[in-house]
Amino acid sequence: MPSATIHLRNPSTGTIPQRRLSRGSDYLPKYLTPSSSEKRHRRHESSSWLVPYPIHIPGSRRRLPLWFPNTRALHQFSLSKFGRKRGSVLVFLAYAAVIFTVFAFAHRFGSRRKSWPGSTTSTLVFKPDDLQRIWSWEVASGHHPSIREIPSQLDFQILPKNPALPSTTPNGIGPQRTYRIHESQPPNVAYPPRPEPGSIADLDKIMAHCDFGADKYVRDCLEVLRIGAGLDNGKRVRRTIPRDWKYIYVENPHTNNTTHSTPSRPQFKTNRIIKSEHNGDTIGSFTKNPTAAWEPSPIDLPSVRYTPPHAGTCNPDEPRIFHMFWTGDFTDKPYIALLSFLYSQNLSLDKDQPAPSSCTPKLWLWINPGFVVTQHHPQVSRMMFEDIKASPWATPFLHPRFKDIIEFKLWNTTEQLDATPEVSAGWRDLNTIFNSGGHMIPMPTLPKTWPSHIPTPIGQKDASEYEGERETDKISVVLSDMARFLLCHRFGGVYLDADTLFLRDWEELWNWQGAFAYRWSWHPAYNTAVLRMHKNSALGKFLLRTSLKNKFDFHPMTITTYLEEAKMEELLFRLPDALFDSAWLNMEGYQRDRPAQPPYSRFAEFFDTPAVDSATPAVVGFDGFFKGAFSYHFHNSWAMLADPGRNYPDLGSRFDLPGNSKNGTKNDSKSNLNSNLEDKRDLSWSTVLKRTFEAYLRGEAPNLYDSDGEWEWVW
Repeated sequence: MPSATIHLRNPSTGTIPQRRLSRGSDYLPKYLTPSSSEKRHRRHESSSWLVPYPIHIPGSRRRLPLWFPNTRALHQFSLSKFGRKRGSVLVFLAYAAVIFTVFAFAHRFGSRRKSWPGSTTSTLVFKPDDLQRIWSWEVASGHHPSIREIPSQLDFQILPKNPALPSTTPNGIGPQRTYRIHESQPPNVAYPPRPEPGSIADLDKIMAHCDFGADKYVRDCLEVLRIGAGLDNGKRVRRTIPRDWKYIYVENPHTNNTTHSTPSRPQFKTNRIIKSEHNGDTIGSFTKNPTAAWEPSPIDLPSVRYTPPHAGTCNPDEPRIFHMFWTGDFTDKPYIALLSFLYSQNLSLDKDQPAPSSCTPKLWLWINPGFVVTQHHPQVSRMMFEDIKASPWATPFLHPRFKDIIEFKLWNTTEQLDATPEVSAGWRDLNTIFNSGGHMIPMPTLPKTWPSHIPTPIGQKDASEYEGERETDKISVVLSDMARFLLCHRFGGVYLDADTLFLRDWEELWNWQGAFAYRWSWHPAYNTAVLRMHKNSALGKFLLRTSLKNKFDFHPMTITTYLEEAKMEELLFRLPDALFDSAWLNMEGYQRDRPAQPPYSRFAEFFDTPAVDSATPAVVGFDGFFKGAFSYHFHNSWAMLADPGRNYPDLGSRFDLPGNSKNGTKNDSKSNLNSNLEDKRDLSWSTVLKRTFEAYLRGEAPNLYDSDGEWEWVW
């Protein structure tokens, strides 16, 4: 039988004896067998309640002993004391208690909510009767044009009449609806028509085709959206169009039965109210935030002013304002966002002298100059506009043609908070106003005044030269979470993140008079990258006051909690992300069996399209990019260039304004076309979209609609 030689070091002598062992031998040296001392050590180990576990210290030969409960001793004790069955049960319960304790501490100190499992951490600060008043005000104002019912937990004795629903529906007193599909008629079939003024998107019908929670695909949702809006009519693809694909309607003003009255004080079914033994902190299904007092009751709300969305009429008190928020140097990212706004919205740019009305959309780009909380100083505003004039990416939008359509506005945190009555009296009492999902960021020292002289434009010197402190990127994100709610409440309109592109006219969404945001991918929560709220609304007051008493937290997940606990979710309609963020579900691994076009697996593919898909952008162009969606959110990617081959505004000679050049390159389309710069062979989606928008502004190509020659500007 073959043999083998093994070399084993004797721990006592340090020598290495050589032994010949046959494969069938079970011989082992004595010093490899357990000794009597080792057996005694094991018996001692099994009887000790704590056992050491040595942890190696990096960079050292020493080991640090960490003591843990001895599960073997616990097991033996339980068996000897209580028997095999009872002892095993006790051991199991002990293990479960340890696991629960570990997870409890992790949840308490490592989670966003900082709470113990099973404990009540309510955020509610409004009593149920005031929640009723908020609902009554919003319904009477026409802000609930949905057939979704008011939650039963609110215990309405009489449901409020709804002027935004037709009189054929329960509690509806509004005009009848006529649903239709807008189509261009021959011979003008090359482009889809602009939405009819006063047309409205029925979000209930959209949910029936687009709700991810009901297993609806983004691809199918986008087809319904574009067919119903007539965006595909030029292709004349023959297919059966079901009746329920008609989601756009107009109201018949002759059937309007609405009244303009302030809702009466709502009443409870008092026999269903359960008073708590804890100082009234629990009322019915509602539990108060234990660390905050109830809001004064009754809640003070403005009078109801309902304006039906009839064709050609818009509410002059609430102009159509898109808000965006930007911090830092103006780059190609807000540039392409503003281009997409000009390319898609109905701005009457083809008129000799456009006269913007309350129906004409505007875009306000709020620029945060880099300071967290400051007092107003006129020098800062002047410096901000000087920076804009010096930026080649921003200068084109100062053209007189875009006056009153695109406006750059200075963001001042102190001014905005003080101008909002719901928070002006309490925000200074907070430890910080920068709270994101429970993650608190210390607030820099509030300067009393600005220095009398600021010698250098913002951004060229270190922030320590000023009395304020330049904010970090993290604070910028938290600040934008707050800003969107303040802006929508103060001015009304729609907030969009600056990494958002417009893909179609928003006429039908403007005329749907409710508030909305969209879903956070597959999570049953809100994402407020798109947020629509009404000016000085009851919903806005509820969210601002609730946030103030919950450490000023505006994180979307926390906003979800506020609304859930107050039964207010139906007042902020949560739309599917297919409408505004069509790539999100596919990017996270969902619906890859039938993805939408283009089929992203990473958000960065918008700027860096994979080679296997890189033929598509240049072939199908804008027409094949998530067609049917209202917008596209590309989720940051700030460092990636939208158009690496032409990293400058390629807008032609009509935009040769002071400062509209970069690195000595004149902004002239002919000189740029004849330059020695070579494009990549395959163009990314971001490049194709940027150049499509620019061709429209140069007057060389039509926009998305062009129903009346919108690209033939008179300059």
